[in-house]
Amino acid sequence: MRTSVTSMIVATATLVSTSAFAEDISYTVNDEAFTGYWAEAESPKGLVLIMHDWDGMTDYERERADMLAEMGYNAFALDMFGDKTPTETVDHRRAATGALYEDRERMRSLIKAGVDEALSRSDVAQMVVMGYCFGGAVALEMARSDMAGTASGYATFHGGLTTPEGQTWQGDEPPVLVMHGGADSSIKMEDVATLAGELEGAGTTYTIEVFSGAPHAFTVFGSDNYQERADVASWESFNRFLSAQLPG
Repeated sequence: MRTSVTSMIVATATLVSTSAFAEDISYTVNDEAFTGYWAEAESPKGLVLIMHDWDGMTDYERERADMLAEMGYNAFALDMFGDKTPTETVDHRRAATGALYEDRERMRSLIKAGVDEALSRSDVAQMVVMGYCFGGAVALEMARSDMAGTASGYATFHGGLTTPEGQTWQGDEPPVLVMHGGADSSIKMEDVATLAGELEGAGTTYTIEVFSGAPHAFTVFGSDNYQERADVASWESFNRFLSAQLPG
């Protein structure tokens, strides 16, 4: 079923290219080892930076990067944890994400390292940043930072939406696309409403799409929470967002 669903999603994106090549990428940040994944399009229209879920940079992010390369975008799935951070258990994942939520300076430094690695490999610099779950929170962190203008847009799939204390939206950020499951029990509709109020008040351009009945992590292939309808619809929305922000 995974193969057929993936094929359906790719087909809806109107394929215009194929992947030139793809490989794991080792890089360092302050002498720490990290592993990302690079997928290159034959005739790239732009670059997409992928922020991973709380279980780290896995085959899921590799698959999404490959899909984006087939659609005509260079894609880099960066690593926010590092090679020595365990992610096998829920406790491991809570510790890994919690450490970064508590240290926003480190979070931003790791984002910048991933951005720099991606830009060093891409012959197109215009970029959109996307994130899943924890990665959605990371994408929004970048959007609120002094790196915001590096990208043309930011997109989150069932991502964390809370703006941390001491941070605000300024109104000059690139467009933000939020895709949320209406049945998400981890990130509540109250969080969606709060973020909408913040973005509206700041004057930031944003779109929020809510998919009825979709639980948290509704895009994760093969998981108990996977919902094909919401996954396909959100991928179509993201493709339209890419076409608008990365016209080539």
